[in-house]
Order: sequence, then structure tokens, then C-alpha cells
Amino acid sequence: MVSFAGYPLGGYAALLLTGRVDGPAPALAGGLLTGAILGAIQVWALGRARPHPWAWVLATAVGLMVGVAAGAALVDYRTDLGSLVVQGAVAGTLTGIVQAVVLVPRLGARALLWPPYLGGAYAIGWAVTTSAGIDVDRQFTVFGASGALVVVVLTTVLPLVLGVRRGAEERTS
Repeated sequence: MVSFAGYPLGGYAALLLTGRVDGPAPALAGGLLTGAILGAIQVWALGRARPHPWAWVLATAVGLMVGVAAGAALVDYRTDLGSLVVQGAVAGTLTGIVQAVVLVPRLGARALLWPPYLGGAYAIGWAVTTSAGIDVDRQFTVFGASGALVVVVLTTVLPLVLGVRRGAEERTS
């Protein structure tokens, strides 16, 4: 659950340094910054079960950079509920694709389940944040704390799978 902090910290840093997600440049820069902060906090939170730290941070940063830019452009930077759900699905799926590359050595073909799962979780995160009345018109790079709590609960499956996989590897070595 400590990885929760990565979402509001990354999103707030991006808002302060790159501004609103209202065009390609702030979407790319904001997504990169948010992803780097989120990835670093996730690596720390995963502890011993984590994938290679730099690879995970880079994958999360690049994935969210491309995901936020593509998702926001796809919905023409709108912030209504439907648009943010689509943006979340795109951002989560693209982030998941890049992260899956890092996960394949540990999880094999099961890593291919991560992109659609993360896409669904991010879509739900935006739906929760928007429904909670958060000021989404400020065009954040990532959903708010309410959505982040839900996403962290939904994505807790990854550290569990990584931990089980690590335990199995240690027993066979």
C-alpha cells in the first residue's frame, strides 16, 4: 500500500513542473515525470520481490509518458468521465506493455496479462476520482488519491505474484 504515495506525489510534481495536460508537450513531460516518481516508489515498496529497479523505473516513466500523451490526445484532452476512463485505459495499457517487458524474465507468458489488467485498473482509478468530485478539469497526469487507493488495491496482485515466484526460485536454487 505504500506505493499509493507515488500517484499523488508524481501527479502533483508534474502539475507544478509541466502544467496541465492540455497538449502533447505537457502530456509527454508530465507523464514522464509522474511515471519516474511512481516507478521509484513502486520499486521501493516491492522490496526484495521487485524487478530490476532501474528497468522498472524507466519502464514506468516511458510507459506513462506515452500512455498519458496517447490517451489524452485520443480524447482531445477532455476531462468528462467517459474521456478520463478511456484515457486511463490507454495510459494503463501502454504503461503495462512497457512494464511487461521487465516482468517477462520473472513471470514468462503471465506477464502478458499485466497490460490489460493495468489498463482496466487505471480506467477504474479515473472513474473513482471523477465520481468523487475531484477537480479533474485541472487536467492532471494521473487520477487523484481516491482513485489511487483503488488502483493500489487492484494492483496488489503483482507483488503477490512476484513474491510467490521469487520464493519458488529460491527453493529451486
